[in-house]
Amino acid sequence: VQLQASGGGLVQAGGSLRLSCAASGRTWSNLSIGWFRQAPGKEREFVGAISRSGGRILYADSVKGRFTISRDITKNTVYLQMDSLEPEDTAVYYCAAADSRTGTRWYVAPTTANEYDYWGQGTQVTVSS
Repeated sequence: VQLQASGGGLVQAGGSLRLSCAASGRTWSNLSIGWFRQAPGKEREFVGAISRSGGRILYADSVKGRFTISRDITKNTVYLQMDSLEPEDTAVYYCAAADSRTGTRWYVAPTTANEYDYWGQGTQVTVSS
């Protein structure tokens, strides 16, 4: 499985960005997709995730109400719409996939990094004040 994250950039506080995570090598029904971020000097943290079914989506409290995860199966892509961005959202954002072959269940949206099997390369998001 290969993951390609894109869409990062520089935006002013209050602005929006949409990140994309394109997957290849497995069908979406076999993958739960998660978004994580890592700011300089900080540990990688969970942002949000969508289950294999697409019916369960979870968010970290810090982004709830501002970020939205969606999926386009026809394009093999998961999106992270980020609105009302704050300087504290500045980080490298990663998408990750948890595969059914390693036990990820249909309605599970994993929230910890060690539950994921594959990682994309990351995309930088910088929010200026």
